[in-house]
Amino acid sequence: MSALEQYLETIQPELINTARLFGMADDMGRFRIRAEESDGCYRITVSAGEESAVRSAPVPEAEEERTRELHRKRAARRLCRQTLYDLCRKMTGIRPPWGSLTGVRPTHLMLEALEEGLTPEESIRRLERDFDVTPEKAELLARIAEVQRELPPPGDAWMDVYIGIPFCTTRCAYCSFSSGELGDGRLVAPYMNALEREMRAGAEILEASGRRLRAVYVGGGTPTALPEEAFARLIGDIRTLFPGAMEVTVEAGRPDTLTRGKLQAVRRAGIGRISINPQTMNDRTLRAIGRAHTAQQVRDAYQMAREEHIPHINMDVIAGLPGEEPRDFAHTMEEALALRPESLTVHTLAIKRSSAWGNRLLNPGADPSAGNRPEKEGGEKEKHLLLPSGETATEMVRMGRETAGNMGMRPYYLYKQKYMAGNLENTGYALPGHECVYNVDIMEETSHILAMGAGGISKRIYPDEGHIGRAPNVSEIETYIDRLEEMIRRKRALFLEG
Repeated sequence: MSALEQYLETIQPELINTARLFGMADDMGRFRIRAEESDGCYRITVSAGEESAVRSAPVPEAEEERTRELHRKRAARRLCRQTLYDLCRKMTGIRPPWGSLTGVRPTHLMLEALEEGLTPEESIRRLERDFDVTPEKAELLARIAEVQRELPPPGDAWMDVYIGIPFCTTRCAYCSFSSGELGDGRLVAPYMNALEREMRAGAEILEASGRRLRAVYVGGGTPTALPEEAFARLIGDIRTLFPGAMEVTVEAGRPDTLTRGKLQAVRRAGIGRISINPQTMNDRTLRAIGRAHTAQQVRDAYQMAREEHIPHINMDVIAGLPGEEPRDFAHTMEEALALRPESLTVHTLAIKRSSAWGNRLLNPGADPSAGNRPEKEGGEKEKHLLLPSGETATEMVRMGRETAGNMGMRPYYLYKQKYMAGNLENTGYALPGHECVYNVDIMEETSHILAMGAGGISKRIYPDEGHIGRAPNVSEIETYIDRLEEMIRRKRALFLEG
């Protein structure tokens, strides 16, 4: 076995993701991969029985050895995945909307092409030709890239700050984030004390690094699930420790957690963007997914935020929630038009193994992207777990795009996840001038991120090497409190040493 073939043995998870697009992930043993390197080219052959596919590509060159090795591995991985894709498509006749792209961030391929000097039209054709992306999706990437290139450019001189609040009033059935229910609130005070210590250390790290603050994002969990006093303290610390950001966002995802006092604390601190996320405006679905609020509470929260003069409200919705049909999603879009948020993110349901639904749905006999019904466990309530077909999810995503357009919004960021209905995507739309810089930075991985709080992951970008250094915080709340100084040392080592 050649060294190239030995390396490709290590990318089985990526190949499984490609085969999953065609419902062939459970039979990877049928595929045979032969890899060769000669005359400055990689050549990959993938075969299954009598069928085969072949691709070749130049071997990348670079002066620095480590950079050259990273680029060569990336090129070999990409070529192998594309060749497997070619064979699976030949065998099944299926054409996924995103072609051979299984990664989280397809936008970077469009940006890469534009940076090489290709026109948007040439870049679209490259994605269609090299990755079999449909014209509709390639054109969407071109529109997003055009908007992103209007934003203040990221770079080594800048750093984003993320602050995580891992508490929610209830846990959504599809949620896989590192958060817990607020419960009796006994962990709030010790957690906030630890977080304040980490934030103060983070401010020192930011200053010592010589970088400028770009954006601050307060997420979770649901930050507004905190009691009013603890929330006001958090907002005050942010204002003191991290002044001068281009933008500050505070997630207020659950409308039932908002109060006038919390909104006034946000406004007094000069924070211009909050996110109130209904996910759906259908009460039946809200009950089914474990949201402890109603559609009317969403309307009330928007009205209160407007009365408190919050200048930018974002809305998140989810296409493909169990039990919903296109008419249900159309109702949510009608409500969005009435509420007029400044930005709208249309997610496609993605079931994660760590969510409440994950164990039941992600078994060998159930593929969420194919619209399979899980085994019934709870009678009538379990009917709501019927996932929509790819065609239904596609129709809902189209409605979201049209609604955003009707409100004057443009698409500005996009990402994909595994196990998404219809192999679709999450797309953020915003009115011109209301794009969230942090959302672009985190999705495109173009800016350093200093993350504080349980489950936060700090990232240092090494663009010349195509490498990202990471310093993760532990996710479990009590462990985070106990190991706080270790979390701080990790960040100092990442940003200040080497």
